[in-house]
Amino acid sequence: MKFKLDENLPAELAADLRALGHDAETVVDEGLRGAADAALVRAAGAEARILLTLDKGIANLLQYPSREHGGVVLFRPDSSGRRAVLEFMRAFLPRLLEMELQKKVTVAGPSRIRSR
Repeated sequence: MKFKLDENLPAELAADLRALGHDAETVVDEGLRGAADAALVRAAGAEARILLTLDKGIANLLQYPSREHGGVVLFRPDSSGRRAVLEFMRAFLPRLLEMELQKKVTVAGPSRIRSR
C-alpha cells in the first residue's frame, strides 16, 4: 500500500511501513509542512496514497467525502506525547494493514477500529 504521513505523526512510522514493504512518504519530506488540510487530502489523493493523521478535521466525511480521496486513517490515542503516540500506532498497525483502507475513513481508537 501507499501511505502519506501527516506532519503530526512520528516520522519513524514511515520507516516501519517501508520495512514492511509499503511505500510511505511524509508531508514534511514532500515540503508540505503547514499546508492546509484540503491541500494534504488532495496531494494524497492525487498519488493514490492513504493519509495517516491525528487531525480529526481531515477525517470529516462532510468536508472530505471518501470518494474524493485515497483513504484516511485517523489515529485517536488516549495518551499524548510522541512516544505514546508511536507505541499506539505500532500496536494498531498490523491490524490496519490487513484492512481495506482505500477510499475509506478509518478511525483507530483505544478500544476499536471502525471504517466508513
